[in-house]
Amino acid sequence: MKIAIITVAGVSSRFNKGIPERDQVLKCIYWQDNPQNTLIYQLISKVSLYDKIIVVGGFKFNDLTTYISENIPQGLKEKISLHYNNHYDDLSSGYSLYLGIKEALNSYNIIDEILFVEGDLDIDDESFFKVVNSQKNVLTYNRQPIYSNKAVVVYQNENDDYKYLFNSNHGLLNFTEPFKAVFNSGQTWKFQDIGLLKVANENFKENLIEDTNLAIIQKYFDLVDNDKIEVIELAHWVNCNTRDDYKIIKDYWEQVK
Repeated sequence: MKIAIITVAGVSSRFNKGIPERDQVLKCIYWQDNPQNTLIYQLISKVSLYDKIIVVGGFKFNDLTTYISENIPQGLKEKISLHYNNHYDDLSSGYSLYLGIKEALNSYNIIDEILFVEGDLDIDDESFFKVVNSQKNVLTYNRQPIYSNKAVVVYQNENDDYKYLFNSNHGLLNFTEPFKAVFNSGQTWKFQDIGLLKVANENFKENLIEDTNLAIIQKYFDLVDNDKIEVIELAHWVNCNTRDDYKIIKDYWEQVK
């Protein structure tokens, strides 16, 4: 059993900036010209080879449910399990990932791997399929410059361990140890040791429930042997925070058709 988790619970505040409340949308289902021109449609299509697709929503959950019901092809729709994060507006992104992993662990006895991708990303097919086809645990990086006010940083320390840095207040980042390499995280991961992922998820529930999804991810990669990790570059990667970002993404889709 291979499972993909996509989280789309956030309130899309930057995407809806300056938009009247009645016209605000969940950014992963925002589209122009064609209802297939959405982030969620493209991501679900990319993980179509997975046995189950767990989608965790929150903000405008009914709109998400309706969109999937009306626009996702039947064969794919049958693989999707939709889950509501009732803390989407008062807890950070970690709770959505926690719920997704919990659903996978509780519903399926034999799991070979879990892929996790944040639902506001656009990634080229070739890079994404490198992640899907890898026989190891995967962490990813992109080619964009690293700015402390928006990047999730992953670095390799002198012991070859991978560590994450992110400032949720969009301020400066501080490295507290020497490092060999530093990357702009591609915010896409694959977990192959489900026992260790369960440990990381339970640790989050007990100790870090108000933290971001990096709390679960960091704990997991702290437990995994470094020789079981593959680092994969994502050639095309856009984090869709604004409607200008969406335009960049949509232009890219039109170019690669």
